[in-house]
Parts: sequence; structure tokens; C-alpha cells
Amino acid sequence: MKNDERLTDGAVETEERRGGLSRRSILLTVGGVATLAAVSEVAAQPISERPPSASTGRVRLVVNGRQHELDLDPRRSLLDVLRETLDLTGTKKGCNQGACGACTVLLNGRRIVSCLTLAAMHDGAEIKTIEGLETNGELHPLQAAFVEHDGLQCGFCTPGQIMSGIGCIAEGHAGSPDEIRIWMSGNICRCGAYPGIVAAVADAAKGA
Repeated sequence: MKNDERLTDGAVETEERRGGLSRRSILLTVGGVATLAAVSEVAAQPISERPPSASTGRVRLVVNGRQHELDLDPRRSLLDVLRETLDLTGTKKGCNQGACGACTVLLNGRRIVSCLTLAAMHDGAEIKTIEGLETNGELHPLQAAFVEHDGLQCGFCTPGQIMSGIGCIAEGHAGSPDEIRIWMSGNICRCGAYPGIVAAVADAAKGA
């Protein structure tokens, strides 16, 4: 009797397996060997010969009174340069979205959130971080006020709070507790130490 039934996938695979290997397995083997060879060739290249991910540029920053000449990837944030390149880890990385204020520093005397600005944008700028506030071992008046008024608990947000408070006072926005609350609202304290923070800024403002 004539068999008119079509070959099933299994039958096709059986036909292809005659001779020991299926066509599919041969293609997979050849493709895998080619991919492995390509990856090995790239890995074997010296790092210096690999194409750079991004070009670097020379940036001069004056941080806490000290001048730095840096070759930087133009995509790096000021926050990452301060923490990872200059090892100034007092400036904290909180949300990395400009919402919490933990990374606040003074740039040419004005407070900014350093996670939202590129270091390459500020060639020649003067930057002040929490590490640069003390003078000859003496705390800055606002640092001392934070200690006196218990303006901190875990301390993670404290550097940003202090830097923002210095900016707030310099801007003339520390005339009353309510004004301080408004102009410091960009700095979040998850411990809820706001009464002490406001009292510390108000106290330091009296002697400014």
C-alpha cells in the first residue's frame, strides 16, 4: 500500500540524523565555535588597544581650597567625582535623582545637588564640601550648632543638611523658623530630626 502520510517533524529529524548528527546540531556547533573565537579574540586584545567607551577631558576643580587637574569622562556627575576620584565621601549619595539633598555642596558659594550636574560643566569652579568646613581643627559654627541642638540622628543626611544650611543663611533665607523650613525643604531627614535642624540653622544665622 502506498503511504501518502506526510512526514512528521519527528520523521524529518530522524531522516536528518542518519549519519550520526542532525543538521540542527551541526549548525549549533559551528555557530558556537565561531562566537567563542570572536569573544576570545576581543578578550586577548590588550586593554590599551580596545576602543575607549568615552573620550576624557581635562577638568580643573578647586575643592576645599585645593586645586585638582583631572582627566574625566564627561558623563560623570560631580558627586561621583567627589566620592570616587577625590575620595571625599562625606558628600552622600542618597536618591541620585536630586530629590533628597544628601549630596548638597557649595559651588562658587551657591548650594547645589551634586548628583544632577556633570563635573565637566564646572571647569575652574570652586567647590566646598563638608570636609572643608573646619578651620584649624575648629568646627564651622553650623556644625557646632547641629551638635548643640541634636540636629542629627543616623547622620546620613547631615552633611547635605549642613551645606544646604550654610547656603540658606548666605542667601538671607534664615530670618524665621518658617522661612528656614521652606528654604531647607529640599533636604530630607528620614529620622525626622527637623526641629533640631531648624533650631541649629536659626542659631548659626544669628552670628552670621
